[in-house]
Amino acid sequence: MAQLTVDLIITLDGCASGDGWPGWWGLEGPEYLAWLQQEAGKDYTFLMGANTYRLMSGMSEDAAAGAAGYSEEEGASLTGLAAVPKVVFSSTLKAPLSWPNSQLVAGDAIEAVRQLKQTHAGPLSTLGSLSLCRSLVAADLVDRFRLVVFPLITGRTGSERIYDGYPDVALELVESRTFDGRLQLLEYIPHVIGGPPGTRP
Repeated sequence: MAQLTVDLIITLDGCASGDGWPGWWGLEGPEYLAWLQQEAGKDYTFLMGANTYRLMSGMSEDAAAGAAGYSEEEGASLTGLAAVPKVVFSSTLKAPLSWPNSQLVAGDAIEAVRQLKQTHAGPLSTLGSLSLCRSLVAADLVDRFRLVVFPLITGRTGSERIYDGYPDVALELVESRTFDGRLQLLEYIPHVIGGPPGTRP
């Protein structure tokens, strides 16, 4: 059975983005970007929704065209995504998708991922796609829940609060690491639970 990892980058207060902030909140460093490239070489198939597809495919194409604003490491990380297998869940996008190695699934994402886990040979990982991640966690399909926490509290400008709408989830820490002296990787095995001790059905 294929292992599924939900992969998220967040601020300390659990936001995925913020008004006026650049990508990675401007805090990515060489160790983190090298790790991203290393992870991309592990034969993952990335799962994403339509919004993430539009955003990431555009950034990848811009980086490949040499658009200004990307460091050498950023550009390599973004352009490398073109070669990675991707499954895109959407009822609005139309096949064929323009980003290379992208497969469109128009049906129920949860059932499709459940089947992928049974039949797929390599590991699966999400890319962005907060609502998809939330649904996969709630359906108890996630084997690893991996966060990279950026050292910011975006109380005034933060948006896309990651955990809103999640079930209660107990997390068993299996790995931690620091990148560039400031970014914290935390990897857990998630267990969906019914509530606090003594209240679970």
